[in-house]
Amino acid sequence: MSRTWLGRREKGSGRGVDSGASASSSPHSPDSLVSPVTEAARAAAAGAWVPGEVPPGATPLLTVDALGRKCPIPIIMLAAQIRDVPVGAVIAVLADDPAVYTDVPAWCALKSHECVFRADLPSGWAFGIRRGY
Repeated sequence: MSRTWLGRREKGSGRGVDSGASASSSPHSPDSLVSPVTEAARAAAAGAWVPGEVPPGATPLLTVDALGRKCPIPIIMLAAQIRDVPVGAVIAVLADDPAVYTDVPAWCALKSHECVFRADLPSGWAFGIRRGY
């Protein structure tokens, strides 16, 4: 019988590497790092700025394409590029990782920026962030 302590199991609990698994099916193989997002999804996301989804005065000056990137990379990309727009301007982030749905508004609140919109895309979401400082 194995005992769990803080998510870890004792030695000999049967949780080990499957010796029958091939190297190409490893979670760290180069094949697993390929983005599942297709060029068609990127094209659909690029044309997502339709009237009615973006509030008046919230047209983004810069778009960060984080489609296919997993948490925390979209937030890191946003933090690095928000400095490229003037204070009061809007930057857009396109992302499809489910964690981003709550991470972007939380990051905005933490950093005193304003999340002005969140729009659904065919594959993911578009966020508008107004730079606060």
